[in-house]
Amino acid sequence: MDKALQTELEAAAFRRLTSHLQKNTDVQNIEMMILAGFCRNCLAKWLAASALELKIDFDYEDARKHVYGMPYNEWKEKYQQKATPEQLAAYERGRSKS
Repeated sequence: MDKALQTELEAAAFRRLTSHLQKNTDVQNIEMMILAGFCRNCLAKWLAASALELKIDFDYEDARKHVYGMPYNEWKEKYQQKATPEQLAAYERGRSKS
């Protein structure tokens, strides 16, 4: 597989992932962090870092809007739930393993 095709496939997979996350607003970032070790904000940070490497004017807030499908504060207000003590404890246990 040549590099252009690989990039096209990876980009398509990323678009499907962000679309899936935008449709599944019930999935909380804390749950993603506990189970997978990354969340929507992590994806946005990686996207912004890639833009910086490529010298593209696309900062973290732009990336969060892209990943969330709306401004982060709007998503947070509409969909983010307060993390439970159990979720916070599980998150901390996971962090201590890394």
